[in-house]
Amino acid sequence: MEFKKSPDGGWGWVIVAVSFFTQFLCYGSPLAVGVLYVEWLDAFGEGKGKTAWVGSLASGVGLLASPVCSVCVSSFGARPVTIFSGFMVAGGLMLSSFAPNIYFLFFSYGIVVGLGCGLLYTATVTITCQYFDSRRGLALGLISTGSSVGLFIYAALQRMLIEFYGLDGCLLIVGALALNILACGSLMRPLQTSSCPLPDKTAAMENIPDKYSIYNEKEKNLEENINILDKNYSSEEKCKNTLTNGDWKQEILFYKTSSSMAHTKEPETYKKKVAEQTYFCKQFAKRKWQLYKVYCGETVSLFKNKVFAALFIAIFLFDIGGFPPSLLMEDVARSSNVKEEEFVMPLISILGIMTAVGKLLLGILADFKWINTLYLYVATLIMMGLALCAIPFAKSYVTLAVLSGIMGFLTGNWSIFPYVTTKTVGIEKLAHAYGILMFFAGLGNSLGPPIVGWFYDWTQTYDIAFYFSGFCVLLGGFILLLTSLPCWATCNKQLPKPSPTTFLYKVASNV
Repeated sequence: MEFKKSPDGGWGWVIVAVSFFTQFLCYGSPLAVGVLYVEWLDAFGEGKGKTAWVGSLASGVGLLASPVCSVCVSSFGARPVTIFSGFMVAGGLMLSSFAPNIYFLFFSYGIVVGLGCGLLYTATVTITCQYFDSRRGLALGLISTGSSVGLFIYAALQRMLIEFYGLDGCLLIVGALALNILACGSLMRPLQTSSCPLPDKTAAMENIPDKYSIYNEKEKNLEENINILDKNYSSEEKCKNTLTNGDWKQEILFYKTSSSMAHTKEPETYKKKVAEQTYFCKQFAKRKWQLYKVYCGETVSLFKNKVFAALFIAIFLFDIGGFPPSLLMEDVARSSNVKEEEFVMPLISILGIMTAVGKLLLGILADFKWINTLYLYVATLIMMGLALCAIPFAKSYVTLAVLSGIMGFLTGNWSIFPYVTTKTVGIEKLAHAYGILMFFAGLGNSLGPPIVGWFYDWTQTYDIAFYFSGFCVLLGGFILLLTSLPCWATCNKQLPKPSPTTFLYKVASNV
């Protein structure tokens, strides 16, 4: 494959526009699932913890399957994956309108829609990075706001559709809107052209770097394989000779004389081809195993970095505690006896629009050289934990709206998380480290809302649940703060190196 240079504009801005609308259409309903959550509670009569699994799976499955999504995009390209995932999201939403119970929603809305969203996110980010180099940060910032704008609009849209057409009609219409992803995917023109023919196996094996090879003695291995085949062939000839007797001898002699020329050429070429294929498979398996060993070694080296280890704990705890408000704030207002007439705007819409504002402003702050991005991220974690602990004291729409805006703005720290990861592990290990962190983020997304729902089912109040959520986020923030303090680096530098042990030998005198 021949790759063109990133244009940093031109058709790239069309890619930004369609990627924005793709994230808008696919993430609008899953992020605004709090509106549907209240309706599902009334429709199926299940507990809050069990019902919360639907929204948490829709947000967490895509992150948990991020390695698989990356392989699909790199193997098939962004355009086919986007079109296929558009069918998945639209089909999952429409299928959810026929759900007879909550378990059906686990599959249709949680897994199908969630996996489709994960594929679409990977496809949009990948093709945007291909089209932009010097303006990559701006392009990624623009497309990332698509999900936040979708949360803002879909929260009000789904509530209005439920009032006019009911829950089933709402899901059918939202699923039909998601079909517009197919049009967006058709505009994702690939930047690469396949003009070179595919290399054969032997050439591909020769192009693999020698550092991943364990055995390089090709000729020796080929000779060993041919000798093995010769032994098997000679044993077959011996078996045939033992079976020949009586009247069969003349026919066998005639057969041997007539086919002697064929046997001199065909077995040799056949044995050579089999030997080459055997050697190729052995070398390919050995080199793949060597690559896996290198990958595991790099993973272990990442976790030896104490800041990275604290970062994965922080992102896991942040998603356990910070994600539930986007799913449960509507039910929190209903549990606080807030009247529907007081709702000027849905709380989830406030949270969504402030998330977009937070992504942009925090991303701008991260570009200033005098601001430490790691400490900025820690500050957002600590303030988020305090805001979560303040939710039990909010008993009116105004206070809940203010807290939703604050938490939405702080949730925008997702835009600076790649900066923090790069500063922690370096640009050369960013892809590897970011994939690991996204897996734990998806795990936190999947576990957070059900845990909060179970706390409510146990205590019949959200107070202890949000105290727990705030404590998780604060704990992750303080762990990351302690490990990133500069005193650790100075202590490591001031540690004296052990001096080499010297031995003095005295020659014994003969006196």
